[in-house]
Amino acid sequence: MKAYRDALDYLYAHLPMFQRIGPAAYKKDLGNTLALCEYLGNPHREFPSIHVGGTNGKGSVSHFLAALCQMSGLKTGLYISPHYRDFRERIKINGQYIPRKRVVEFVQAHREKIEEIQPSFFELCVAMAFDHFARERVDIAVIEVGLGGRLDSTNVITPLLSVVTNISYDHMNLLGDTLTLIAGEKAGIIKPGVPVVIGETHPESAPVFLKKAAETRSSIVFADQHFQVLEKETDSWRSTVYDVFRDGKPYLENLEVDVAGPFQQKNLATALQAWEVTGPVLPPLKTQNSKLKTAELTRFMGRWQVIGQNPTVLCDSAHNEAGLRLLVERLLEAPFRQIHFVLGFVNDKSVEPVLALFPPGARYYFAKADIPRGLEATLLREKAASAGLHGRAYSSVKNALRAARRAAAPDDLVVVTGSIFVVAEVV
Repeated sequence: MKAYRDALDYLYAHLPMFQRIGPAAYKKDLGNTLALCEYLGNPHREFPSIHVGGTNGKGSVSHFLAALCQMSGLKTGLYISPHYRDFRERIKINGQYIPRKRVVEFVQAHREKIEEIQPSFFELCVAMAFDHFARERVDIAVIEVGLGGRLDSTNVITPLLSVVTNISYDHMNLLGDTLTLIAGEKAGIIKPGVPVVIGETHPESAPVFLKKAAETRSSIVFADQHFQVLEKETDSWRSTVYDVFRDGKPYLENLEVDVAGPFQQKNLATALQAWEVTGPVLPPLKTQNSKLKTAELTRFMGRWQVIGQNPTVLCDSAHNEAGLRLLVERLLEAPFRQIHFVLGFVNDKSVEPVLALFPPGARYYFAKADIPRGLEATLLREKAASAGLHGRAYSSVKNALRAARRAAAPDDLVVVTGSIFVVAEVV
């Protein structure tokens, strides 16, 4: 255990980490990743993969696809980012985290090369994941894009399929300040001759994807033009039941999924379309008596996750305008007496547009995530007050949550949101 902690301490101390410091850690080329992969024997070429990008939903779609692969009997690698509590969440095979021993061995064996190349934390994680998947001979790996697409470290793979979930405003300081520019960066994962699935048809982004697919001679399909997923009413906040239609005809009836949230209908449609496109390669779709065990099989966490009762405590790592809009709209429909928001954001994004989405009638508990990128709680409180949202600032996310729980009645709802780093401190 000490050797593992020492290995992580080395990585955190020596490598620029976007999760903690933000844009300063972002590398705008693939040179380091390519150098690491070449040094390791190009492990990313040893297994087939599916590449999943987009602004919102790429984590959910990646987990859905990994679950479908596992339920079909495939040994499945899954690379995601960032992590909540355990670094090893990023690298999983059939839901099992990369062993601590493997992390230690990787760092110790390659430390000299790491110091020579000087990769970012994310670049090294990607290389470690590829190496692990190759060593373990996975049948397939689902690889989630970290940021953007064109210059993301994961974009060294040539997958069976590229997936772009949707496009909305996020990381505009790095990806561009229009949906067209952002779409251009996301479209960078489309490879010559590799089919691509786009989750949502948007008038500003669709032409970008169509143009890129034409240039690369890639077949392209928009999931929302074929798959319709209808959520059925249930009392559960831990699972959802859907009826799925393809081109207006029944496709899957009473499909039970062990995750919930207002955003999952579109994500599920995207995943099902992706599975259909890869049909010639992957096994026929299996949902084991109309059940998709995503959380159970892949350890999916952090999205619409209930962590307490009486009062109900819900965590969701929505962090941009599109994601938070859906979250707040669904919460306002819920039959709770009062909503208490434990709220925190990072300091390298404009928070005014998202604060305008929150209801003035809720109670607020402002906190800073324990990372350098965290927005100071007192400053957030001031910005929120200007938007008509009032509450207190707290010294930590945990203290803010304790205060919210104490103040909430049993039939109230406490919501922790605004940033994955805020959610990470309480899940």
